Amino acid sequence: MGKFLPLVIFIALAWFLFDGLGRDTKKLPSPLIGKLFPNIEVEDFSTKEKYTTHSLLKGNITLVNVWASWCVTCRAEHQMLINISKNNSVQMLGVNYKDTRKEGEFFLNRLGNPYDKIIFDQTGRLGLELGVYATPETFIVDNQGVIQFKRVGQLTPEIWKTQILPLIQQLKISVKTNI
Repeated sequence: MGKFLPLVIFIALAWFLFDGLGRDTKKLPSPLIGKLFPNIEVEDFSTKEKYTTHSLLKGNITLVNVWASWCVTCRAEHQMLINISKNNSVQMLGVNYKDTRKEGEFFLNRLGNPYDKIIFDQTGRLGLELGVYATPETFIVDNQGVIQFKRVGQLTPEIWKTQILPLIQQLKISVKTNI
């Protein structure tokens, strides 16, 4: 049995490595799907006003986008967010994550501001509550404040059309039927 132990260990290790190769790391399951968006006190990016996250989300279907000026992928996805804000009726909430106001303002002044409101999360407290580990991250939150979708990485037109927009339309239909 002792001479087969290295072979058994090798086969087990090879299986785990092979199994992991086929997984899409952008589709990591989130334990937050189906749970309420964290309700914490946050600060407005522009006005420095304090409010709770639930006060921003209640009654609206919201796209929450976690971004930072130092994030190269955030810069690459920004035009997509501008297009979404112009062409779709979904509330857009930005979370400026572990950034400075000065750099965040420069980013938005240069590239445009697609957000209806922006939370300033300089310490990363909200990001920690959301399990953010890479920017950008995007969440879809229903009108009851429940997280319905999470995307790690850049939003693309294909992801918008095939995954997010159908979900938003479905959520809008369910809101209308529950009125």
